[in-house]
Amino acid sequence: MNKFVSLLLGAVLLFSYTAKADEGMWLLSLLKKQNIQEMQKMGCKLSAEDIYDINNACLKDAIVGLAKEGQPFRHFCTGEIISQKGLVLTNHHCGFSAIQSHSTTEHDYLKDGFWAYNHGQELTNPGITASILVRIEDVTDKVIPQLNDKMSEDERGGAVQKLSDQIAAQALMGTHYKGHVQSMFNGNQYFLFVYEIYRDVRLVGAPPQSMGKFGGDTDNWMWPRHTADFCMFRIYSGPDGKPASYSKNNIPLKPKHSLPISIKGVKEGDFAMIMGFPGTTDRYLTSYGLKETMDITNDIRYKVRTEKLKVLKEGMNKAQKTRIQYAAKYAQCANYWKYSSEQNKALKKLNTMGEKQRIENNFTNWLNENSARKVKYGEALNLIKEGYEAKAEYAKYFSYTIEAFAGPEAHMFAQKLMGLHKVFDDPKVTPERLEMIIDNVRGEAKTFYKDFNPEVERNLIATLFNIYAKNVDAEFYPEYFKNINKKYKGKFGKFADMVYKKSIFMSEERFNAFLNDPQSKVMEKDPLYKLGEAFVEAYMKINTLTAEMSTKIEKGDRLFVDGLMKMDPTKAWSPDANSTIRLTYGKVGGYDGKDGVYFKHYTTMKGIIDKEDPNNDEFIVPAKLKQLYANNNFGPYANNGVLAACFITDNDITGGNSGSPVINGNGELIG
Repeated sequence: MNKFVSLLLGAVLLFSYTAKADEGMWLLSLLKKQNIQEMQKMGCKLSAEDIYDINNACLKDAIVGLAKEGQPFRHFCTGEIISQKGLVLTNHHCGFSAIQSHSTTEHDYLKDGFWAYNHGQELTNPGITASILVRIEDVTDKVIPQLNDKMSEDERGGAVQKLSDQIAAQALMGTHYKGHVQSMFNGNQYFLFVYEIYRDVRLVGAPPQSMGKFGGDTDNWMWPRHTADFCMFRIYSGPDGKPASYSKNNIPLKPKHSLPISIKGVKEGDFAMIMGFPGTTDRYLTSYGLKETMDITNDIRYKVRTEKLKVLKEGMNKAQKTRIQYAAKYAQCANYWKYSSEQNKALKKLNTMGEKQRIENNFTNWLNENSARKVKYGEALNLIKEGYEAKAEYAKYFSYTIEAFAGPEAHMFAQKLMGLHKVFDDPKVTPERLEMIIDNVRGEAKTFYKDFNPEVERNLIATLFNIYAKNVDAEFYPEYFKNINKKYKGKFGKFADMVYKKSIFMSEERFNAFLNDPQSKVMEKDPLYKLGEAFVEAYMKINTLTAEMSTKIEKGDRLFVDGLMKMDPTKAWSPDANSTIRLTYGKVGGYDGKDGVYFKHYTTMKGIIDKEDPNNDEFIVPAKLKQLYANNNFGPYANNGVLAACFITDNDITGGNSGSPVINGNGELIG
């Protein structure tokens, strides 16, 4: 395959679902020491300095971590700069919330797509930030020597936080950069990450949802795939080139480096690497932790979200406005609903539990060979085992608390305002101060109610609270939930009807009327406010009961991972993903999917046409796209009349690499 759909659809999707990946999400600062020779043998034409260099322009300068303001180091997606005017490419689902936030019944950008034809038409997105890495520094030697084995885990954590804050503050002094120290290998190593964070990020373009989410939940986490999962943003800086809040005077960012785009396509065996900000992985999770993930976390998440998605879909099908309001919420809920199911299937197929147990047996044999090892690491697996076994039932209740009790959203909005009622009666609060607080709450309320439908919320309360009540022992109910369960005899539909009629939080008009004449008693007696308090009560109760168990697991994991690395000190170890920038590399290729079935490394536009189902909103093909296909109107992007759509590699991207660029051996963007 020489060419693939690049500019016709904007980008290709990389989707890796292979049984054996080239494992490792590697730190850029260690590539020269750990990886570059192997990468070059596989076809990479670049040096380590071409990828990561703190003094000269390099690939890292084109990689962007997208985050929400206030959470600058929790990157929800990656983007890549593809022009010298700050144009950023990422996945459609990474921009989905932004696209949805700008959509109305008059301008439905989810359904119709959106394109800005000049800078003035680009749409601002307050609250989205774009981080570009400045440098990474190993600060392990500044942290570990200040710790000792006599410390409790709480004492150790407190000392680490204090040292981390001091290191970051010293490194950032006199600069406009932001940074933090991040733990690696379960608290055995520490690295400082310094970023330049831009605050003016504007939406430039996106295809219609029928293309950007083609295949929907059915194809998600699956191969073959045929989606045009892309959208575009642009980063703006102040006139001086430095980060600035939105202003008409801002200018498109002139980056140190932008990725050139290759439209030559890919073929089987080509080198491919991915740079981005993967969310989280648990590569060093033990068999005991894996059991909790599979049997409790994934299982409960899938069951509860199955019912939640039904309620959301029913509401969205009733009106265009509701469909737009809940589009992003539905997508976010569905993503890990499908992930939980598919991950469990893959873990069973690959016998991951057996592999974990084999590693643990090897670890036990290794430490038993030496008395000093037994003293240092002998308690590791026992601590982990005891911790997980003791908290198994609590973990079940915790999952239902997060997925079901916190599944509706109005009481969670009310929970954010806990303590506000005290301000109303506080004589120390001046009228001016009170008005300022209320204005801030009005702003939060406007954002919340923009995408809120009380009928959908009523149905969520009835459905999800019923699930919570049936699956959690009454002993663990928060007090208010016990009362409503008794009063309504477990009929949460009736309770939801009462809330729908009476709560000030079920209506923007009611809530704003309350803010016009705020009274603490009204808030304190409100059923959704009480439910918000009840959630905090349930959450804190389980956390308190499991604190000692979690501490055992934390200490055991730290010792276990340290021991694993000591077992094989010559091995290049890669840390778990934790939202810091990483690189993973491998090759383009197909794979054996199941008995008698081999999947090719790419799909074509023909598959889009073949999958079309006008009666299924996941598989609708836009008329314009069908016409282009019928006319073979592919521009320069087809090969012998065949237009490729998506391709796969064996890169290690498990745990979230959404939006990350797929880069060939020449440093060019290929997907």
